[in-house]
Amino acid sequence: ASTFGGGERGGMAQYGTERRGRPRSPEYRLYFKNAEGKYISPFHDIPLFAGSKEVMFNMIVEVPRWSNAKMEIATKEPLNPIKQDIKRGKLRYVANIFPHKGYIWNYGAFPQTWEDPCHKDKETGCCGDNDPIDVCEIGTKVRCPGEIIQVKVLGVLALIDEGETDWKIIAISVDDPEAQKIHDIDDVKKHKPGYLEATVDWFRLYKVPDDKPENQFAFNGEFKDKDFAVEIIKSTHEYWKALLHKKADGGSIKCTNVMVHDSPFCCSEEDARLIVQSLPPCKAAEGLP
Repeated sequence: ASTFGGGERGGMAQYGTERRGRPRSPEYRLYFKNAEGKYISPFHDIPLFAGSKEVMFNMIVEVPRWSNAKMEIATKEPLNPIKQDIKRGKLRYVANIFPHKGYIWNYGAFPQTWEDPCHKDKETGCCGDNDPIDVCEIGTKVRCPGEIIQVKVLGVLALIDEGETDWKIIAISVDDPEAQKIHDIDDVKKHKPGYLEATVDWFRLYKVPDDKPENQFAFNGEFKDKDFAVEIIKSTHEYWKALLHKKADGGSIKCTNVMVHDSPFCCSEEDARLIVQSLPPCKAAEGLP
């Protein structure tokens, strides 16, 4: 149940995944491997920057566009596999927000970032949500869970989710046909009219079917530009560095990693293998509810 494919550069797949447990069940996990087939943490071991000039970023795809299952990096489990979120004892599926089907972008996160819940953001006045920073990839391809893609950042939306700052980075895959003409948030408005307005509507309403209030936004729901977004990303990268070196309190977050050798949480390849192989192998998927 192993696949390699995400993040192909120079004809070679850099990362692969291995499924454990039964898909669409609470036990299902998607673990990550590097090009040598060694188990790694997507949260901690995949570099944030995909190029030396810090203009291209690696994105971990958690949820493909048009799908509903709320898949996410398990920040509180060793090696941080992707799992399906559980709320009130049931697997979580986001509702369809009319007229959309599921998520309206490929949704995921940037590795090696962390929104510190002890840091109050001077822009929003709220603390971080204790997760890697979220990314909405607006390219034309429907991606796969666990895919690692290289993206360029276009802008950011400041969601206030139940009193926490929850930045939503807008990005596009560098290999997308439209990437050559979309460089900043204003280009999205020009070449994909209505997409940003739909994004604000979606984030405002997506929890309402679960009996939650509408979400709020900083900056009156206006998108900030690429330069602003890159500075936010870099700040969350610094918070992540502090987390990995015990200079910040991550609470129950698991910092187990294989590649950050100066981190006190770095473990051996054998320890990582034992973590994954302690779980049951992949089985046939459960039926959709």
